[in-house]
Amino acid sequence: MSAMPVTSRKPVHLALYDTFADWETGHTTAWLARFGYEIRTVAPTAEPVVSFGGLRVQPDLSLAELRPEESSLLILPGADLWDTSDDLAPFARTARAFLDAGVPVGAICGATAGLAREGLLDDRTHTSAAPMYLAATGYKGGERYADADAVTDGDLITAGPTEPVAFAREIFGRLGDVLDAEKLDAWYRLFHDSDAAAYETLNS
Repeated sequence: MSAMPVTSRKPVHLALYDTFADWETGHTTAWLARFGYEIRTVAPTAEPVVSFGGLRVQPDLSLAELRPEESSLLILPGADLWDTSDDLAPFARTARAFLDAGVPVGAICGATAGLAREGLLDDRTHTSAAPMYLAATGYKGGERYADADAVTDGDLITAGPTEPVAFAREIFGRLGDVLDAEKLDAWYRLFHDSDAAAYETLNS
């Protein structure tokens, strides 16, 4: 299985914070790394964070050190903290800076609620766990909610908590240098639908 040829790539940044959902970004980061992207983790500070599943992770850099111009993509996983405090609001503000700079942002599960509170979903088509989940944030983008597994609108990719494979598919498609359209469809069918026939296409 080979990636599309590229000349240069900036790192992909994976946001990490206490209670981050381990399973939501695994397909995305594993395959981006396999296809040549450097994955760098960014946390509120330089201190280790602990995932929902109890994994203790030492981040590569703090949020204050992150710059959109030095990144190919920012990935925001879900976490209990998105719904229980304002501690992660700085990550939503960073997502705004990325989008303003034309750098893609992927948000899944609770991170979509954080972006809704920041106003980033008011004028972009998006999805999440459910419409009422985002409605509880008081955001103004309810009419742009799409009942879909994952959604890309320009530089913003969103998905609900049960769709890590679709989330990865949309990110790969947005980056555009990972898999061509035929292989991307085969990748999704293999890992989402367990379609063994897709394996041959993916590896041809």
